[in-house]
Amino acid sequence: MIGLALKMLFGDTAKYLMLVAGLFFATFLIVQQASVFCGLMRWTTATLKNVGAPIFVVEERVEQVNETNALRDTDVSRVRSVSAVKWAMPLYSGIQRVRLTDGSFKTVQLIGIDAASLAGAPARMIKGNLSDLRLPNTVVIDELATERLSSDPKDPAKRIKIGDRFEINDVEARVVGICEAMRSFTGGPYIWTTYERALQYTPPQRKMLTAVIAAPVDGMDPDQAAREIHKATSLRAYVNRDFGDNDNDFNTATVWWYVKNTGIPISFGTTVVIGFIVGVAIACQTFYSFVLDNLKHLGALKAMGMSNFRLSMMLLLQALTVGIIGFGIGLLATSGFAMGALKNGQPPFYMPWQIPVAAFCVIQLICMIAALMGIIRLSLYEPAMVFRA
Repeated sequence: MIGLALKMLFGDTAKYLMLVAGLFFATFLIVQQASVFCGLMRWTTATLKNVGAPIFVVEERVEQVNETNALRDTDVSRVRSVSAVKWAMPLYSGIQRVRLTDGSFKTVQLIGIDAASLAGAPARMIKGNLSDLRLPNTVVIDELATERLSSDPKDPAKRIKIGDRFEINDVEARVVGICEAMRSFTGGPYIWTTYERALQYTPPQRKMLTAVIAAPVDGMDPDQAAREIHKATSLRAYVNRDFGDNDNDFNTATVWWYVKNTGIPISFGTTVVIGFIVGVAIACQTFYSFVLDNLKHLGALKAMGMSNFRLSMMLLLQALTVGIIGFGIGLLATSGFAMGALKNGQPPFYMPWQIPVAAFCVIQLICMIAALMGIIRLSLYEPAMVFRA
């Protein structure tokens, strides 16, 4: 039965290729758009990943990391006074404009960290020494900045390097290191400096402290420490971890804020739905046409005593086969797209294992719908019709 079903399927080359093409297109749209959406959502939490502190303490009404309300400088001491806190350091994070040597301006994400402990510094330095950040008028830039802050980004020889200078708010900044960092949601590169120097680079305001980064004492769960900080200071303490079902996770809270308050999910979701509809339309129409073309052969088998159940299993096997092949080719094409995206840095691309698993289930659902239409038509076909003139 299996051999006969596959021989019938592969024998009709035109319809077989049409089925595979439709499922390939649906797979590519669903997986690619879902992965780009996840990558974009990861960019919204880039500051959390680049700073890497276990706990972020912010103003009580803050809902996501890219939109914060300034704190008082005394809030650092208040957080340090909590018994559950091992250490607490000030953090500045804000968007600033950089003036290059040719007079042009670029937007950057400026991060100011404690000069003594360097808590919140980039995790991986590519060039330079992080301790040089304590020298006057110095900054550490990420890899993207070497391209974005260059006079000619297309010429590698003219990209910014260690020792080069630019201005932030008319104050000199000298590059002493290049680090690896995740790209921000705004698209600008990250620049690290000390907290005091970040305040010099930033136009003065009454309150300048963006957040307090902290760590729990040894042996204490970060969630428990966050609750203790909130209880003692009335400030909002978020735990910095990837994703979870806890509203106290800063990554989760940030992503859900963008999901609820922007049109990004609707835009990507529409494309995913279109991929599903296209897959259903092409697969159902083509597979139904395939069943009609082979209806006499299936009727002959039915007349020879093969049950409707076994014939239905044949159709299901054919549908599952083209589903697996179409899904595999679509996933391969998406992987090729991902390689290009990761090489060029755009568009953002992140494909957790849940996406291909969900896409496989969707593709198989499409195949089941197509097979069901063929099964219904076959069940209405009378074997005696085979012998009619």
